Amino acid sequence: MDYRKAGVDIEAGYRAVELMKEHVAGTMRPEVLTGLGGFSGAFSLKSFMGMKKPTLVSGTDGVGTKLKLAFLLNKHDTIGIDCVAMCVNDIACAGGEPLFFLDYIACGKNEPEKIAEIVKGVAEGCRQAGAALIGGETAEMPGFYPEDEYDLAGFAVGIVDEEKLVTGASICEGDVIIGMASNGVHSNGYSLIRRIFPMREANMTEYVSALGETLGEALLRPTKIYVSALRSIKESGVIIKGCSHITGGGFYENVPRMLPEGKHAVIEKGSYEVPPVFRLIAECGKVEEHDMYNTYNMGIGMMLVVSPGEAEKTMQAIREAGETPCQIGRIENGEKGVTLC
Repeated sequence: MDYRKAGVDIEAGYRAVELMKEHVAGTMRPEVLTGLGGFSGAFSLKSFMGMKKPTLVSGTDGVGTKLKLAFLLNKHDTIGIDCVAMCVNDIACAGGEPLFFLDYIACGKNEPEKIAEIVKGVAEGCRQAGAALIGGETAEMPGFYPEDEYDLAGFAVGIVDEEKLVTGASICEGDVIIGMASNGVHSNGYSLIRRIFPMREANMTEYVSALGETLGEALLRPTKIYVSALRSIKESGVIIKGCSHITGGGFYENVPRMLPEGKHAVIEKGSYEVPPVFRLIAECGKVEEHDMYNTYNMGIGMMLVVSPGEAEKTMQAIREAGETPCQIGRIENGEKGVTLC
């Protein structure tokens, strides 16, 4: 008996590392001090010493049951983007600049080519965010995960000058809410989706005219990364007063998270276009509108609050970063929370 016969192939792990190195190399930043394969990753903060009070911000998350769709369609090269997005978008909400990322892949069987495909997506997400992929872990766990399945999670660290942290404290009545369009479901609410739609390959690969693509293509599209757009806003000189990444819990949970006590957000549902995939989910699942807005991003992946005089400047900066903005609401005095009208 040896480790391989017990289900753990150490040689496969070595091969997976070799295959992923080419993807990881494209994410490097000059501050990275170590190569892939060491016991830890080192990142120099010397270039940020000019900040008055350099402050680290961090985020960790996974992809959730969206992975089940990747398994079904045997498509693993974009799911890593989702993992990175869920972490770096949260960091960017605080005004932070993502610096580096680490991933964790747990699998029933280490198939080097599949692991490399997963990391390829992680690396692409890091490139979009400007973060270095400085390390990670692939854990082969036979008997714990099925051989053809895996879990994926990650951890990101960013930096911001303390005085530029986005806390929501300065939000006041009359401020406007700007939304940045999502490209679909992103990475939340897939447990409900899997109850609504039959999880069969034939169903997921069938063209749906209402979507203009297959259902699988619409549902597996990776989460947007908004780091560049938020960076563009800051570089334009606009002060972002509050920011909310619309993830699990939809509007009702995430919008209040950016508000101070005594301030209420009013969102106008007709101010932007809701992607057809959400209408399809609601119709096929008979999901009430409140539950849709309490579960999904409904077409807005990121919201931010700015002074009314900076609304147009903000939207122009977002457009210049390649994203689609809409003015979707306002701030009023009142109980902390959100109203959709």
